[in-house]
Amino acid sequence: MSLIFGALGIAERMGLLEPINRVGYHVREMRIVDDRGERITGFGTSVFAELTGGRYVTLARSDLSRLLFEAIKDRTETIFGDEVFSLEQQADGVEVQFKRAGRRRFDLVIGTDGLHSQVRKLAFGPTDRFEKHLGYAVAAIEVRGYRPRDEDVYIIYGQPGRMLGRFTQHDDRTLFLFVFTTEGSVLPAQLDPQKAMLREKFRDAGWETPRVLDELDQTQELYLDDVSQIRMDSWSRDRVALAGDAAFCVSLLAGQGSALAMISAYVLAGELARDDGRHDEAFAKYERLLRAFIGSKQRGAERFAAVFAPKTGWGLQFRNQVIKAFAIPGLARLAVGRDVIDRLQLPEYRWPAAG
Repeated sequence: MSLIFGALGIAERMGLLEPINRVGYHVREMRIVDDRGERITGFGTSVFAELTGGRYVTLARSDLSRLLFEAIKDRTETIFGDEVFSLEQQADGVEVQFKRAGRRRFDLVIGTDGLHSQVRKLAFGPTDRFEKHLGYAVAAIEVRGYRPRDEDVYIIYGQPGRMLGRFTQHDDRTLFLFVFTTEGSVLPAQLDPQKAMLREKFRDAGWETPRVLDELDQTQELYLDDVSQIRMDSWSRDRVALAGDAAFCVSLLAGQGSALAMISAYVLAGELARDDGRHDEAFAKYERLLRAFIGSKQRGAERFAAVFAPKTGWGLQFRNQVIKAFAIPGLARLAVGRDVIDRLQLPEYRWPAAG
């Protein structure tokens, strides 16, 4: 995922900008290759740095989570290895039943538990009421010691309806990303059927695909999910509110999920502090400030999904020609600017002193 503009401003206020730049990746190029690995087209990512005033970095969500936890661990209670089992809203609080830690009472509950949010399900209803499938699925694996390594270059190999991407990471690791059309089919839940499905989907693909499928056979950790968005009429209900992907997932392919989560958490916390405990007013202001901004990001993500894996041969050729045209001065900036720049002026809040 990528952190840009507003989210990096928040990270800077938290004293995290330097460590984020240290552990993150500064991608130099996106390159599209053919069956033989020869470059078809691509573009340098300096355009993103130009659009964001140099504030553009890509890092693993696990690295960001670790840095955020280190910043708050000495002043915030944290429970790992548990989940919310039930919620009971009352006039003056919320009774929360954890699966392992028993029953607790809180003034407010903020759900930040992602696309498949349990808090959202308990407070608002089943996921299928809010989930919009974009017609693709994505799978990811990490491999150690893979060669070749093209440092800070994101390489894409595509055929109609499917894409395989490769990106080098720290510690001699390589990330492989599979994207493919689903046509409404249900994804398998178990590891072996997931591997079998990917092998079938990509069995006749060129480039390095046969080697990557061999690596897939060896892995015991595979991420697989539909590419979806969350669309909700309201992000709060009484004393429960949602932030980040739980409220408005723009889709994994958009690459800005964690950045938008940080922005939403900042605004929500700021409005709660500003309204001095009047949570209903704070929740309403939080949503008014971000609703149009998030809507624009979701619309951009829908357009972006088709860039990864065009469903037809004509669509693939058109995508490649558009990217070739990015070499024209200013065109890349014009084409991606509206989806990259955070056109949102973050409010300034007065924060209470930390206890």
